[in-house]
Amino acid sequence: MADTTKPPAKKRAFSPGAWQEARALVYQHRGRLTVGLGLLLVNRLAGLVLPSSSKWVIDRVINQHHPELLVPLAVAAGAATLVQAITGFGLSQILGVAAQRAITDMRRTVQAYVLRLPVGYFDSTKSGILISRIMSDAEGIRNLVGTGLVQLVGGLVTAAIALGVLFYLNWRLTVFAILILGLFGGGMAYAFTKLRPLFRERGKINAEVTGRLGETLGGIRIVKAYRAERGERLVFTRGAHSLFRNVATTMTGISALGAFASIIVGAIGILMILEGGHAILSGSMTLGDFFMYGVFVGLVALPLINIASIGTQITEAFAGLDRIREIRRLATEDAEDETRAPMPEVRGDVVFEDVSYAYVPGRDVLRHVSFHAAAGTTTALVGSSGAGKSTLISLVLAFNRPTAGRALVDGRDLAGLRLAEYRRQLGVVLQDNFLFDGTIAENIAFARPHATRREVEEAGRIAHCDEFVRRFELGYDTVVGERGVKLSGGERQRVSIARAILADPRILILDEATSSLDSESEAAIQDGLRTLRRGRTTFVIAHRLSTIRSADQILVMEGGEIVERGTHHELLARHGRYRQLYDKQYRFEQDRFVNPGEDFTPEPEAPVVTAPVTPPTRL
Repeated sequence: MADTTKPPAKKRAFSPGAWQEARALVYQHRGRLTVGLGLLLVNRLAGLVLPSSSKWVIDRVINQHHPELLVPLAVAAGAATLVQAITGFGLSQILGVAAQRAITDMRRTVQAYVLRLPVGYFDSTKSGILISRIMSDAEGIRNLVGTGLVQLVGGLVTAAIALGVLFYLNWRLTVFAILILGLFGGGMAYAFTKLRPLFRERGKINAEVTGRLGETLGGIRIVKAYRAERGERLVFTRGAHSLFRNVATTMTGISALGAFASIIVGAIGILMILEGGHAILSGSMTLGDFFMYGVFVGLVALPLINIASIGTQITEAFAGLDRIREIRRLATEDAEDETRAPMPEVRGDVVFEDVSYAYVPGRDVLRHVSFHAAAGTTTALVGSSGAGKSTLISLVLAFNRPTAGRALVDGRDLAGLRLAEYRRQLGVVLQDNFLFDGTIAENIAFARPHATRREVEEAGRIAHCDEFVRRFELGYDTVVGERGVKLSGGERQRVSIARAILADPRILILDEATSSLDSESEAAIQDGLRTLRRGRTTFVIAHRLSTIRSADQILVMEGGEIVERGTHHELLARHGRYRQLYDKQYRFEQDRFVNPGEDFTPEPEAPVVTAPVTPPTRL
């Protein structure tokens, strides 16, 4: 049977989107680029005065003995030099500012776009890669809206003017010179086709190496605890060597291009010696013409030689734009918000109707989940790890969309709500109690940056942050370090709780909100949590079942399904999965807290009428 498989299509050096981005950038900064190009042309034209005067000095002053021309020629050369200095300074200022503004705007817009991408994208993409897209790739556009593109255009214009002068001085010699320079141009075009993929690959390698390095430094305690320094060193070394090989290859290509340019310059020099020498001897060229011709050949060749450098820079810029374009092609989670109707303040009535969800098609993590969480009530989610509790919460937070069924908030499909308006009504205390590298007050005020200091400290008091804040000399102005490393796990969790209190949400998510607290600390902030829950629709994920006895309803999840639901006492009376989890945890806690040899009475197996004996912590 004939093989019908087709070879993979050859990937373009750059996507059409990269060219669109480049055109948009150039058009956006067209004003400064036009002024810069004008200054560059004036600069280059002024630069022609000094080499042109050489002909007059040699032919008129020296050979024909006209010393009265020396002063005018010197004045002209001095004026041209002054013009070059002024225009050169203005050029660097105008285009330098334009380039930095463009880089800043690009970083700002790309960062804003990345923040709008779905949470699932961040789960599958290293943060180092995204940082490289925002910071490094945007840096390259300086060569499009800065001096690179203008120098390229200005150099070509200067070369065209100089070429006209060369034809005027000796057309025969110029034709041969053009043939040689054309060979050089073809060589550069071929070289760029080989270098462009390398520059594109360099950005990818650099992002991967940076991402892994960020993970290593962020998890340095785990690395040191498991003595994994050698493994991480090897991983980084492999990435660094891949980057080195890429850079070495591109440097070899650029060096070869430079060597080729030197050969071209030498060939033009040999041509001038042979053809120019004959022209002087035959009288068709003067010595001044010959000297001027040599200078102007340099003015033609120099821009072409500079293309090797400028072209490389512009190639890097296009590679960066191509990678940025890949990001911008991704659909944002709020792409349709403008078409959605505005929503009033959320009451917090949450309903799931036959909801299913799968991260990977065909592998449902949630299966036909239905429940009603009335406004102002507390719904607890319990079950073994992997039961689907966190996935259900991610749907409430609108981090993901149901693959089947509907999630309703106040009777409206969550998929039809404006995300920005909906999430303003949310408060979260997640298991990963993330803090930013700022002060304690700034972390508490994260959801409400304009909150007063009194409001911030009141939220901290309710969350019992005062107990550890007073130990610091700067109090609430103490810097917590990256990810809150200067605070203990329990202290970070209290700051997270204070942050949720200050946000004053209508829907509250507590994902193991007291998991990092000991029994004494947990008991100390239960009042704060009760205050936080009052009047709000609350979802609680808890492995310590003693903390959810007061929940209005408890959903027991296994395998992505709700297998039991009811209050604490109702579920205990059914002797089902919840009773199994509770009895197992109850005996575990008794084993931990009862003194050796002391008897204790386990939870009775009969249906429960009164509250069972439990550890003292309650929610």
